[in-house]
Amino acid sequence: MNFLTIAGHLGADPEVRFISSGKKVTTMRVATNTRRNGADDTIWWRVTIWGEQFDKMIAFFKKGSAIVVFGELQKPEIFTGRDGKPQISMNITASSIQFSPFGKPDRQGQGQEGASSAPGAAPFGATGDNVNNPYVPPIQSGKAPIGETVDDEVPF
Repeated sequence: MNFLTIAGHLGADPEVRFISSGKKVTTMRVATNTRRNGADDTIWWRVTIWGEQFDKMIAFFKKGSAIVVFGELQKPEIFTGRDGKPQISMNITASSIQFSPFGKPDRQGQGQEGASSAPGAAPFGATGDNVNNPYVPPIQSGKAPIGETVDDEVPF
């Protein structure tokens, strides 16, 4: 088996359907970007999720959401695109999905405090709930709260 992890953004809202046996199938299109020789290259992935294992998370995903997917790589499919050129379809069957810590905060649906309503939509340290976050150092006495800086702490 070939397992891989991809991090990217959704190109469309997740699509939910049911096969003839009644089993639920959710598909998502994820765009990942790489930079080669100064040019950006986008690879599109079709992510398939079988069953209802991620239903609570999927409700928060929409077009443009940052996502991290871990799953099994399926055999690539070659097809002819609208422009007549051959295209490759990359498919993954997801075994784990996560909210990306590197995505931009969701600006729609913000509360009065300015925090995003979707869990994990903001980068680490943006929500103020950093008690168990290994990427944010704990607040030390005499220092500014996380997210605020004091002129004496600026290294330049």
